[in-house]
Amino acid sequence: MRNWDRSRELFEDASRYIPGGVNSPARAFGSVPMHPVFMERGRGAYMYDVDGNGYIDYVLSWGPLVLGHAHRDVVAAIQSRVRLGTGFGTPTELETELARTIIDAIPSVEQVRLVNSGTEATMSALRLARAYTGRERIVKFDGCYHGHVDPLLIKAGSGALTHGEPTSPGVPDAVAATTRSCPYNDIEAIEALFAAEGEQIAAVIVEPVAGNMGCIPPQPGFLEALRSVTERHGALLIFDEVMSGFRVAWGGAQILYGVTPDLTCLGKVIGGGLPVGAFGGKREIMQLLSPAGAVYQAGTLSGNPLAVVAGHETLAALSEPGVYEQLSERSERLSWGILRAAENAGVPIYATQVGSMFTTFFSEQPVTDLTSAQACDTERFGRFFVELLRRGVYIAPSQFESGFLSTAHGEGEIEQTVAAAEEAFRSL
Repeated sequence: MRNWDRSRELFEDASRYIPGGVNSPARAFGSVPMHPVFMERGRGAYMYDVDGNGYIDYVLSWGPLVLGHAHRDVVAAIQSRVRLGTGFGTPTELETELARTIIDAIPSVEQVRLVNSGTEATMSALRLARAYTGRERIVKFDGCYHGHVDPLLIKAGSGALTHGEPTSPGVPDAVAATTRSCPYNDIEAIEALFAAEGEQIAAVIVEPVAGNMGCIPPQPGFLEALRSVTERHGALLIFDEVMSGFRVAWGGAQILYGVTPDLTCLGKVIGGGLPVGAFGGKREIMQLLSPAGAVYQAGTLSGNPLAVVAGHETLAALSEPGVYEQLSERSERLSWGILRAAENAGVPIYATQVGSMFTTFFSEQPVTDLTSAQACDTERFGRFFVELLRRGVYIAPSQFESGFLSTAHGEGEIEQTVAAAEEAFRSL
């Protein structure tokens, strides 16, 4: 029987100094009947907590660790680079190399600016879109999370659904008034909004594969409709691929679905587990950024050499033939294995999977948007999470998050996870 005594002590201590005991709400166990587990180290598909318990990890630092924990080449690159200095506040050749790799992989990106987080990327992309169009209003989708930027914390997903309000206190009314939010996968709603306000809308920002209310794929025609309506009304289409970029396919969801945005936001995988973000798009839009243009955006640690070299090694590994096909095949096998385990135990679930992203929804109905995601049995999910934890499997501690697979997850890990899931379902 596992115990988490040391984790409990550390959480009690952290709560004295850190609001809620965590530095990001997603790390809290808001819908789970226990305290957070404190981790100590990771290797491959596994991570280990301070009490000595090991887990097959399907959170993977919320997506960046597509090669698994402490990948040999990534670690070696960081170790080699750190001996030369941790940062300079000047340009380095490494930044250009990473930018070139991103541009080569994503045809819609002609120029790219590196930043420090996905939040910085979306914030900057919105500013750029407003400057380019001369308009103020932004359209997002219910349950999509684009970072903790004031105008985007409107009906937001991720931790905002589990721990707080989708519309966060502290967001000024005047800022909220510039944002419109539509149901995800609802073509009629977005068409109606543009018919009423199209000339005032600067951009539509969307997760092409929603990952912050669980993994929810776009319905056929949805992304194409967004491309069409924005082009007709002179607005920009922004794909937030912070989560899906270089995870669901080489080049991201826009390659997988064949829809071309004007701007793309990236993060997570392109930093190999270190803090990084990026946004890029058409040259004529990106040239508005200072110092080439007048739209100001800056960051002392942007393009940090440690993050850049970790990202470069990660993308180099992902560019090898067959990597994404194997990731997708194993993710599909895991997802369907969990579905069969639930059926064997008589527990109704709805399973989704795109590339190496997946979610197990405790729902008898398809989950295609925020409303159907919120109708899931979150209490039952919380008990399922704890039962998996006891059996050495770590998934996100919220129904409203995606799971992730890495290249380090092999057949053995998948078989163990499916077996643990069936035992967990039967215990519910």
